[in-house]
Amino acid sequence: MRVLLAGATGAIGRQLLPLLLSAGHTVVGTSRSASGVAAIRAAGADAVRLDVFDRDATFRALADARPDAVIHQLTALGERRFEENARIRREGTRNLVEAAVKAGTGQIVAQSISWVYGPGAAPATEDEPLDASREGLVGPARALEEAAASMERHVVLRYGLLYGPGTWYSPGGWAEGELREGRLAAGAAVSSFVHVVDAARAALLALDWPDGVVNVVDDEPAAAWEWVPALAAALDLPAPPLTVGREGWERGASNAKARALGWRPAHPSWRTGFPELTR
Repeated sequence: MRVLLAGATGAIGRQLLPLLLSAGHTVVGTSRSASGVAAIRAAGADAVRLDVFDRDATFRALADARPDAVIHQLTALGERRFEENARIRREGTRNLVEAAVKAGTGQIVAQSISWVYGPGAAPATEDEPLDASREGLVGPARALEEAAASMERHVVLRYGLLYGPGTWYSPGGWAEGELREGRLAAGAAVSSFVHVVDAARAALLALDWPDGVVNVVDDEPAAAWEWVPALAAALDLPAPPLTVGREGWERGASNAKARALGWRPAHPSWRTGFPELTR
């Protein structure tokens, strides 16, 4: 296939680009910077410098690339620019989808998040509704997913918390700073993680998956009082004191559907994944 990888220099994009090339796909990667374009070309793919908020430029880029599929991995989360990230999900995704449709592209794989579900006792499954009470977070994710679903073929990947190279949960990342300052709470809130390499692998496989939403998370949702001390140990930092309190939506997610589709994470649990962060 001819694939346009939007966000080819992000945490997932950097892992996904060589996977796509190794699988025999022709790839056009996008980046907002000249250095990113150079990195994509050095990796063996075509590249285009693109700001997805520039609607005309996005339409030109898709018209020139004429991809069979778009893989949308654009975020502003690496820099923790949350307002810009919400804008990417709403406005950027709409521009990308409408440009893809205009160019005759029939397929999209798009990045979403797995902590969008409402309250519950068990890990969330894909057939549950999104949490309407958290519009600031969930609203942009819903807009992204609805835009993706307007394409002829569409898979939305609801990723867990990413860890590994280039993520918040890596040596030198945001979480390490929070641990050093004693600000990372070790309470009862349950989260699901996924290693960035496994996230990229899911995006590659999703090109052949049926339409729909898929949670891409590891096998073991866990309370922060379990995973925070494990992360601290992996980063050779003292664990924070345990706390109490959990919101009803802090429940993690199930990966049963992804596994049924053939995804097999190389890091099935953060318990074994975290210790590898510094190796």
